Amino acid sequence: MSHAERRRRGGVEPRLSRWPSQDASFYIKLERDFAEAIAASELVPQDITRVCLNLFRNGFYAANKRQKEGNEPKFKPTLKVSTKDLSDAVGVRVPDNGIVIAPKIKDKLFQPFFTTKPTGEGTGLGLSISYNIVTQEHGGTITVDSQIGEFAEFTVRLRRAYGATIAEAAS
Repeated sequence: MSHAERRRRGGVEPRLSRWPSQDASFYIKLERDFAEAIAASELVPQDITRVCLNLFRNGFYAANKRQKEGNEPKFKPTLKVSTKDLSDAVGVRVPDNGIVIAPKIKDKLFQPFFTTKPTGEGTGLGLSISYNIVTQEHGGTITVDSQIGEFAEFTVRLRRAYGATIAEAAS
Protein backbone atom coordinates (compact mmCIF):
# COMPACT_ATOMS: atom_id res chain seq x y z
CA MET A 1 0.00 0.00 0.00
CA SER A 2 1.49 3.35 -1.02
CA HIS A 3 1.92 6.26 1.38
CA ALA A 4 -0.71 8.24 -0.55
CA GLU A 5 -3.19 5.35 -0.28
CA ARG A 6 -2.60 5.10 3.49
CA ARG A 7 -3.33 8.83 3.79
CA ARG A 8 -6.59 8.50 1.84
CA ARG A 9 -7.67 5.71 4.15
CA GLY A 10 -7.06 7.98 7.11
CA GLY A 11 -3.73 6.48 8.20
CA VAL A 12 -5.44 3.68 10.12
CA GLU A 13 -3.62 0.66 8.67
CA PRO A 14 -0.09 1.36 9.94
CA ARG A 15 -1.27 2.28 13.43
CA LEU A 16 -3.21 -0.92 14.08
CA SER A 17 -0.10 -3.04 14.44
CA ARG A 18 1.45 -0.67 17.00
CA TRP A 19 -1.29 -0.36 19.61
CA PRO A 20 0.16 0.30 23.08
CA SER A 21 -1.48 -1.53 25.95
CA GLN A 22 -1.62 -0.30 29.52
CA ASP A 23 -2.14 -3.88 30.74
CA ALA A 24 0.71 -6.16 29.65
CA SER A 25 -1.34 -9.27 30.47
CA PHE A 26 -4.18 -8.31 28.14
CA TYR A 27 -4.34 -9.82 24.67
CA ILE A 28 -7.04 -9.18 22.12
CA LYS A 29 -7.67 -10.66 18.72
CA LEU A 30 -7.75 -7.82 16.23
CA GLU A 31 -9.59 -8.69 13.03
CA ARG A 32 -9.27 -6.44 9.99
CA ASP A 33 -11.45 -6.45 6.92
CA PHE A 34 -10.56 -3.46 4.77
CA ALA A 35 -12.33 -2.99 1.47
CA GLU A 36 -9.78 -3.06 -1.33
CA ALA A 37 -11.32 -0.67 -3.80
CA ILE A 38 -12.48 2.34 -1.81
CA ALA A 39 -12.19 5.46 -3.91
CA ALA A 40 -10.40 8.44 -2.43
CA SER A 41 -12.38 10.66 -0.08
CA GLU A 42 -11.70 14.16 1.14
CA LEU A 43 -11.07 13.94 4.87
CA VAL A 44 -8.62 15.03 7.52
CA PRO A 45 -6.52 11.90 8.16
CA GLN A 46 -5.45 12.97 11.66
CA ASP A 47 -9.05 13.54 12.71
CA ILE A 48 -10.33 10.22 11.38
CA THR A 49 -7.35 8.43 12.96
CA ARG A 50 -8.32 10.05 16.27
CA VAL A 51 -11.89 8.78 15.88
CA CYS A 52 -10.66 5.26 15.14
CA LEU A 53 -8.24 5.26 18.06
CA ASN A 54 -11.01 6.41 20.42
CA LEU A 55 -13.27 3.59 19.19
CA PHE A 56 -10.44 1.03 19.44
CA ARG A 57 -9.47 2.21 22.94
CA ASN A 58 -13.08 1.88 24.13
CA GLY A 59 -13.41 -1.57 22.54
CA PHE A 60 -10.15 -2.77 24.11
CA TYR A 61 -11.29 -1.43 27.49
CA ALA A 62 -14.68 -3.17 27.21
CA ALA A 63 -13.15 -6.52 26.18
CA ASN A 64 -10.52 -6.32 28.93
CA LYS A 65 -13.18 -5.50 31.53
CA ARG A 66 -15.38 -8.41 30.43
CA GLN A 67 -12.40 -10.76 30.60
CA LYS A 68 -11.40 -9.59 34.09
CA GLU A 69 -14.91 -9.44 35.58
CA GLY A 70 -16.55 -12.32 33.80
CA ASN A 71 -16.58 -15.96 34.71
CA GLU A 72 -16.10 -17.14 31.13
CA PRO A 73 -12.99 -19.31 30.80
CA LYS A 74 -13.46 -19.66 27.03
CA PHE A 75 -13.96 -15.94 26.41
CA LYS A 76 -11.60 -14.60 23.72
CA PRO A 77 -11.47 -10.79 23.57
CA THR A 78 -12.00 -9.68 19.97
CA LEU A 79 -12.25 -6.35 18.18
CA LYS A 80 -12.86 -6.03 14.47
CA VAL A 81 -12.50 -3.07 12.18
CA SER A 82 -13.93 -3.14 8.69
CA THR A 83 -14.39 -0.65 5.91
CA LYS A 84 -16.88 -0.67 3.09
CA ASP A 85 -17.50 1.41 0.00
CA LEU A 86 -21.09 2.66 0.23
CA SER A 87 -21.02 4.46 -3.13
CA ASP A 88 -21.76 7.96 -1.81
CA ALA A 89 -19.96 7.30 1.48
CA VAL A 90 -17.34 5.22 3.24
CA GLY A 91 -18.46 2.96 6.09
CA VAL A 92 -16.30 1.96 9.05
CA ARG A 93 -17.58 -0.61 11.54
CA VAL A 94 -15.91 -1.34 14.88
CA PRO A 95 -17.57 -4.17 16.85
CA ASP A 96 -16.10 -5.71 20.00
CA ASN A 97 -17.22 -8.54 22.25
CA GLY A 98 -16.54 -6.77 25.53
CA ILE A 99 -19.02 -5.52 28.06
CA VAL A 100 -22.06 -4.16 26.30
CA ILE A 101 -23.63 -0.74 26.29
CA ALA A 102 -26.81 -0.70 28.33
CA PRO A 103 -29.82 0.59 26.36
CA LYS A 104 -30.54 3.24 29.01
CA ILE A 105 -27.20 5.00 28.39
CA LYS A 106 -26.97 4.82 24.58
CA ASP A 107 -28.43 8.31 24.21
CA LYS A 108 -25.79 9.76 26.55
CA LEU A 109 -22.69 8.18 24.98
CA PHE A 110 -21.77 11.10 22.75
CA GLN A 111 -22.36 13.80 25.37
CA PRO A 112 -19.27 15.61 26.67
CA PHE A 113 -17.94 14.27 29.98
CA PHE A 114 -20.24 11.24 30.03
CA THR A 115 -18.27 8.13 30.91
CA THR A 116 -18.99 4.62 32.12
CA LYS A 117 -15.43 4.24 33.40
CA PRO A 118 -14.43 4.72 37.03
CA THR A 119 -13.01 8.08 38.12
CA GLY A 120 -9.50 8.50 36.83
CA GLU A 121 -9.87 6.01 33.99
CA GLY A 122 -11.78 8.12 31.51
CA THR A 123 -12.56 11.75 30.80
CA GLY A 124 -15.80 11.25 28.93
CA LEU A 125 -14.44 13.19 25.97
CA GLY A 126 -13.36 10.48 23.50
CA LEU A 127 -16.76 9.70 22.02
CA SER A 128 -17.90 13.32 22.24
CA ILE A 129 -14.85 14.48 20.28
CA SER A 130 -15.31 11.60 17.82
CA TYR A 131 -18.95 12.53 17.32
CA ASN A 132 -18.05 16.15 16.55
CA ILE A 133 -15.26 15.16 14.15
CA VAL A 134 -17.53 12.81 12.23
CA THR A 135 -20.74 14.86 12.20
CA GLN A 136 -19.58 18.48 12.28
CA GLU A 137 -16.24 18.37 10.49
CA HIS A 138 -16.94 15.59 7.97
CA GLY A 139 -20.74 15.65 7.54
CA GLY A 140 -21.07 12.00 8.51
CA THR A 141 -22.85 9.91 11.10
CA ILE A 142 -21.75 7.74 14.00
CA THR A 143 -24.10 5.26 15.64
CA VAL A 144 -23.90 2.51 18.22
CA ASP A 145 -25.61 -0.84 18.47
CA SER A 146 -25.31 -3.34 21.31
CA GLN A 147 -26.72 -6.73 22.21
CA ILE A 148 -26.59 -7.84 25.85
CA GLY A 149 -24.01 -10.60 26.29
CA GLU A 150 -22.93 -10.38 22.64
CA PHE A 151 -21.32 -7.21 21.32
CA ALA A 152 -21.13 -3.46 21.05
CA GLU A 153 -20.62 -1.95 17.59
CA PHE A 154 -19.92 1.57 16.43
CA THR A 155 -20.64 2.45 12.82
CA VAL A 156 -19.16 5.52 11.17
CA ARG A 157 -20.44 6.77 7.81
CA LEU A 158 -18.40 9.46 6.05
CA ARG A 159 -20.01 11.16 3.07
CA ARG A 160 -17.75 11.51 0.04
CA ALA A 161 -19.17 14.76 -1.32
CA TYR A 162 -18.98 16.68 1.97
CA GLY A 163 -15.22 17.29 1.79
CA ALA A 164 -15.39 18.19 -1.89
CA THR A 165 -18.17 20.68 -1.22
CA ILE A 166 -16.10 22.38 1.50
CA ALA A 167 -13.04 22.48 -0.78
CA GLU A 168 -15.08 23.94 -3.64
CA ALA A 169 -16.61 26.56 -1.38
CA ALA A 170 -13.16 27.60 -0.14
CA SER A 171 -11.87 28.26 -3.67
